[in-house]
Amino acid sequence: MAGKNDPVRKFEHEKLIFPRIDDPLLLALQRFYRPNDFPYYSLIHKGVKFTEWVGVIRVGDLTIEVLPKIDKVEADCDWQRVLIDMLQTVGLINMKAPSTAGLNLKSNSILDLYIELFLNEVSQLMREGLIKTYRKREANQLAIKGRLMFARQIRHNLVHAERFHTCHTIYDKAHLLNQILRKALKVLKSINTNPALSGTIGRLLLDFPELEDLSVSDATFEKIQFNRKSEGYRNAIEIARLILLNYHPDLVRGQNEVLAIMFDMNKLWESYVEQSLRKVKQDLYKVCAQYEKNFFKPEGRRVRNLKPDIVLEPRNPSSGLKSIVIDTKWKMPGSLTASMDDLRQVFVYNQYYGAKKGVLLYPGPVRKELTGAFLQTSGETCKALSDSILKDGKLDFGFGGRFFEAILQE
Repeated sequence: MAGKNDPVRKFEHEKLIFPRIDDPLLLALQRFYRPNDFPYYSLIHKGVKFTEWVGVIRVGDLTIEVLPKIDKVEADCDWQRVLIDMLQTVGLINMKAPSTAGLNLKSNSILDLYIELFLNEVSQLMREGLIKTYRKREANQLAIKGRLMFARQIRHNLVHAERFHTCHTIYDKAHLLNQILRKALKVLKSINTNPALSGTIGRLLLDFPELEDLSVSDATFEKIQFNRKSEGYRNAIEIARLILLNYHPDLVRGQNEVLAIMFDMNKLWESYVEQSLRKVKQDLYKVCAQYEKNFFKPEGRRVRNLKPDIVLEPRNPSSGLKSIVIDTKWKMPGSLTASMDDLRQVFVYNQYYGAKKGVLLYPGPVRKELTGAFLQTSGETCKALSDSILKDGKLDFGFGGRFFEAILQE
């Protein structure tokens, strides 16, 4: 098994076997396994089998990277770099911020990269000065400061005439954004084993103001509203959200906590295709993602909707062009033949969105395509297309342009 600073790298759907059935790290993974809330692997004898989720799992002192892979023949590809580039393309890693100018980018693992990005963001905020905000504070004190709270004064100080229960305004750093950053730093201190990052974490915690701890949930981050003053916090808060909402302390033994920063490869592939298409200058079509339409209304229940992955809508409605529907599939069929379920799905999309062409897009080691027509219709077609996202073992940033050309061909 790998040491503290040597991540174990596995590909999606591969297995990780531990030497003993009572291995503490295996027991921790078993405790945290939940098919719905923690679907990143399934349990097998003396180990786990990873699913279509990719990213990094930290358990105790073990770092596990789960990487995507299209085909086993591409052995020379740096899949860790491919995953990082895909995450950056869809905005899940921001390496264009000013605070990342001196980033090392030679981190041992994807987790180290996220930690390094977060520490750089917090360091930048510390150099510029953490922002202060106004907040109200109630206190029972020896002098009147602010507004006297009469009801509480009578309740608490009836026999203490020297005290005053007041409500006053304070202007300081004790607000939600700074609390989140400090909590994330404390979590990183407990899970980090990279000596190159330990010193920075410790220094930032020493320089950070003492703040009240808080419990975080999705609701904590949903109520944050950035303004001109707090906009500089955005990148740090986004990374803190990934860390805090995916951190699971070991409440049983207190030594093998789990942090899982994982991404559904199906959704990542869909987002990557969408962003790749958006970067192509296209005069004929505009890219619409998750274009939802009402589809079916069961009696007494909510409406069910259709939501194809991507719809290419004509920019000029009077041009005579028809919409094109794209359905992304992160799987590589044995032969480029769409399943009946996929064909039915594209057929319905074509009918409902007024599209003449539907495209099933698969990843693949080489370019292949197969076009067929739906019978007894007015000429709607479906094109099954597999195309490589790689070039010379790296992510091909020209993928969007090539894909646009392929789907516009008759």
